[in-house]
Amino acid sequence: MRGGRRPPGAGSASRRRSEEWRRWAPRAATALALSGVVFLVATYGAAASVVSLQQGTAPSSTVWLCQPGQPNDPCAFSSASTAVTARGSTSATPAEPASSSAFDCFYVYPTVSTQLKANANLNIKPAEIDAAVAQASRFSHVCRVWAPMYRQRTAASLEKGFGGDPVADQVAYASLLSGWQDYLAHDNDGRPIIFIGHSQGAAMLIRLLRSQIDPSATLRKRMVSAIILGGNVQVPKGKRVGGSFTHIPTCASARATGCVIAYSSFGATPPSSSFFGRPGQGVSLQSGQTTSTGEQVACVNPVTFSGAKGSLLPYFLSTTSRVPGVNVTTPWVSFPGLYTAQCESKGGATWLQVTSASTSGDPRPTVTASPGPDWGYHLDDVNLALGNLVNDVAEEEAAYHG
Repeated sequence: MRGGRRPPGAGSASRRRSEEWRRWAPRAATALALSGVVFLVATYGAAASVVSLQQGTAPSSTVWLCQPGQPNDPCAFSSASTAVTARGSTSATPAEPASSSAFDCFYVYPTVSTQLKANANLNIKPAEIDAAVAQASRFSHVCRVWAPMYRQRTAASLEKGFGGDPVADQVAYASLLSGWQDYLAHDNDGRPIIFIGHSQGAAMLIRLLRSQIDPSATLRKRMVSAIILGGNVQVPKGKRVGGSFTHIPTCASARATGCVIAYSSFGATPPSSSFFGRPGQGVSLQSGQTTSTGEQVACVNPVTFSGAKGSLLPYFLSTTSRVPGVNVTTPWVSFPGLYTAQCESKGGATWLQVTSASTSGDPRPTVTASPGPDWGYHLDDVNLALGNLVNDVAEEEAAYHG
């Protein structure tokens, strides 16, 4: 095991800082609305009071945000949860131990850095920890989660637009590629892999899969699946393969392997100026995809894997999704039956239509198009279907025959 880190400790001051971060997040997103782009930063301020890491000395240049077995690994955060029904009744599920699975997950976090240069450094900050807890930690019960720090494009760079700083995009990708190559050479030991990424993390994974996995029959065989959300995986219209990847298709069932689960969630048709769900624009540009005709953005319903509607199983950190009048003491809260999802296509857009089933008297909070219609439910892409996605990985692993 390489690169272990020790926690500096957490206390009341740290808890207050986490609460302040959580309250500040919506204002930060609005303040960063420059050149028509608002950035996914300061969104995950829920876990800094619980998990804190310091960079230690490692024999390679890779700094691991998540690494199986390291002290206070944010990707091994407690999974204890409370389910809240439409009537406000609750039921608790205790934490499950982290998996000793034969499968690895390779996670790439979204844009969280507010550093002032075009590319972030590799110092682990609360924002990266919080993102890993919110998006990746529940997968630790079905795989061993690895997450390298990478020199992602910062909010300062993204003010130029998703395709406005190709040099910074290349720096980010080269940094991620270095972490991937280090992991593959020293840590993977031949285990099958699930790739997970959101937003900028999804864009970087599209680049990684396109250059490293798609051309290699050996690595394609080792790939169980890729969960690439809010990144605009593109396919020819009506097809499951082509576009972003030559050989890797979208998943046709929960037990399909060697394939991609991809979607962007919206509550209504994405506007023509949307950053997600429309090919050749928005986040597509961050992975170098400029084709806008003859292709569509892929949508795989993580519930049904078809055109049918299904019920989502969302999980949110309870510090960021409070239920009025309901006492939730676990780190997680789930809202079974609150949302349904169905892939839809209209007017050149393809998206996961998420519809609330909330009725009068339902105390559970619902997501909104934040910070605006062009974003849809992007900030909640992962958590809206987190329970479904973890179950999908378990199904894929059961079906995998490498």
